[in-house]
Amino acid sequence: MMRDAVNTKAKMPSGFPLKLFLWTAVVSFLFGLGAIGEPLEDLARTARNYLHTNKASGDIVLVEIDRKSIEEIGTYPWRRTVHADIVDEATKLGADHLYFDVVFAGRTTPQDDEVFRQAMERAGNVTLAAVEERNTRYLGSSLQLPMEEFQDDADMGSINAYFNFQTAAWDLAVTDKVGGKVMPSFAAKMAGVTGEVGETFPVDYSIDVTTVPKISATDLVHGRVDKSLVEGKTLIVGISVVQLGDQVFIPGRGRMGGVFVQILGAETLKNGKPVSLGWVPAFLVALAAFALACWRPDPRTRFTAMAIAFVVLAGLPVILEANGIFVDIMAGMAILLYGFALFGYRFFKSRGLVNELTGLPNLTALRADRKGKDLPLIAARVHNFAEIVSTLNAAGERRLVEQIAARLALGRQSGMTLYQGDEGIFAWFAEPRTAIGNHLEALHALFRSPVTIDDQPYDIAVSFGVEVGSSRNLASRLGSALVAADEADAEAIKWKYHDPARLQDVPWKLSLLSQLDKAIDNGEVWLAFQPQVDLKSRRVVAAEALARWTHPEKGPISPTEFIAAAEQQGRISALTDFVVDAAAAGVAELRKSEPDFTVAVNLSARMLSDRKLAARIMNALEKHGVPTGAITLELTETAALDGTGADIDLLAELRELGFSISIDDYGTGLSTLDYLKKVPASELKIDQSFVRSMRDNRSDLIMVQSTIALAHSLGRKVVAEGVEDTQILEQLTMMKCDIAQGFAVGRPMGLQELKRRLLRDKQRRVA
Repeated sequence: MMRDAVNTKAKMPSGFPLKLFLWTAVVSFLFGLGAIGEPLEDLARTARNYLHTNKASGDIVLVEIDRKSIEEIGTYPWRRTVHADIVDEATKLGADHLYFDVVFAGRTTPQDDEVFRQAMERAGNVTLAAVEERNTRYLGSSLQLPMEEFQDDADMGSINAYFNFQTAAWDLAVTDKVGGKVMPSFAAKMAGVTGEVGETFPVDYSIDVTTVPKISATDLVHGRVDKSLVEGKTLIVGISVVQLGDQVFIPGRGRMGGVFVQILGAETLKNGKPVSLGWVPAFLVALAAFALACWRPDPRTRFTAMAIAFVVLAGLPVILEANGIFVDIMAGMAILLYGFALFGYRFFKSRGLVNELTGLPNLTALRADRKGKDLPLIAARVHNFAEIVSTLNAAGERRLVEQIAARLALGRQSGMTLYQGDEGIFAWFAEPRTAIGNHLEALHALFRSPVTIDDQPYDIAVSFGVEVGSSRNLASRLGSALVAADEADAEAIKWKYHDPARLQDVPWKLSLLSQLDKAIDNGEVWLAFQPQVDLKSRRVVAAEALARWTHPEKGPISPTEFIAAAEQQGRISALTDFVVDAAAAGVAELRKSEPDFTVAVNLSARMLSDRKLAARIMNALEKHGVPTGAITLELTETAALDGTGADIDLLAELRELGFSISIDDYGTGLSTLDYLKKVPASELKIDQSFVRSMRDNRSDLIMVQSTIALAHSLGRKVVAEGVEDTQILEQLTMMKCDIAQGFAVGRPMGLQELKRRLLRDKQRRVA
């Protein structure tokens, strides 16, 4: 009887998928063991830090080698007599201890070295930095110790730190061995904590680094520091100015001086040695929840068990870390996310809501999604899907859809599901506040590169349609979005809104171009000017002329709509003539106060076959008394030249007349050396999709840097468009980009507003 009871207890529950459980356990164990989720772990810990922010104790004061100090004392590195002055002033003001986050390894002049040594001897409370590079993960040279003459009169401390791919140091040593000498780390010595050699601790970045007291080194040297800021305090001298380097990533704050790592490490230890539990506890909690989900077939029980575990793993570390106990959760989260995906997929599949071949939710699932009732609906149609699929087997079709879905997934909000229909149809809902235009422009750019299946590249022809949300059923809304996608393809544009009210206005659609001609005559079409700033002088030196149409009844008409229609129907010539004439009039007015001001005008590739174009442009300039050098003609790089040579001849003629030729949207189409060789351009305009994302995308950053270098080597200027914040503006300045354009510089504005802007800038410069 006892044996039967034991055997029954040892059996797995009926229907328990043992193989699935074991594979999940092994893979997630290796995930945790290999620290694969470390980048996500760092992000999660940074986010949790915001929930329990602490202030620094104020006992450790940073003596900054900052911009002010360099301007007053002189170019860094300073003579060691300056550091001697720092020691003497700190001692005079009653500093408890003084640390130098600076390695005094080499010799300077005997006199300067002796002055510094004597200052440390008098003080008797100085600690100097030592660092050793044990492998590529450590900063510094092979070994850097203070001069032997200094070691008798000062203590030594290690400033070694392990840096990850972001140059963030999450852990520091308590006691370290540098050059065979055992010594405490700066952080441990400042906190008065001891430990075994090799013992490490996690740095608590919930301590607000901005609350660390700071004084300028120059103020200390020149006796301008109040004694109360120094007396009884621990002082540490370190670099804070960006130009001198030694910058690391402080999680949650960005790049700052490396000295802050030692300070925050010391502040961490002053609150007590933290404990790191590692990844195993979270792994076991998640694995138990996954086991329960595998055991219980009821979907509600499955998801409830994993949801509870998810909340525990997301919330409990906040409490633990606030009390100095650190835990890694990503190995556990990987189990839970896999469980949600697996059981969610099976749930949808069981209801016939999943595409059998690819596993994506189908359009039946979309029609059943009540949450999307009032959300914008986006449909993507791959127009050559059937043609591509006809050359593939089932596995190839699955890989094709996977690659398309992966690109469509980029930029979609978390939780937004991608639905797949037949014949290359994909759809998803967007959040109400989504910038749909920017979103779809970026997605379309991803499809400029072909997908590759079995080493065979396939170009994807895709367009997008948007139904903005209405009371109609989802089946009707999806049909409307697909109609808009088809219209976008027919009009050779990337995407289009489906507006039921406008579709009902058939006379308007049929008379759009004739209305445009009348609008030009009636003054409804006007020019907006978007400023361009010279990054060297920081002056607004140019602007791009943008056509705008304000209808008296319908309000603003999208430029995408009327410009694309004019190009398709061969009516772009009249609009271009108007823009050139208005731009010439505008620049003539602007040059009264800014003699060298220029205006850029977009030139459709369809105009390059017009042999009378140059003459008409010259007539407009002569009419307003404007030289050709005042106008830049922009040619969209994605518009292919016709290959007959006539278009190149026309561009060459315009260049000889004195016009500047700019290649617009550079990087999005024909970016080849042969193209650059053919087009007689004096300027490259980097497409905004690269500029906007270069801060977060390394490949886009490299693209921008290489374009600037290439253009300059060819003697051409570079304009960066889409500059939306000052950080990117400063980054472009450091890259030696010539001109910047975007919301950080100025939004498109009327001529009078631009004149006022230029006047204000001039008055500011004079003042």
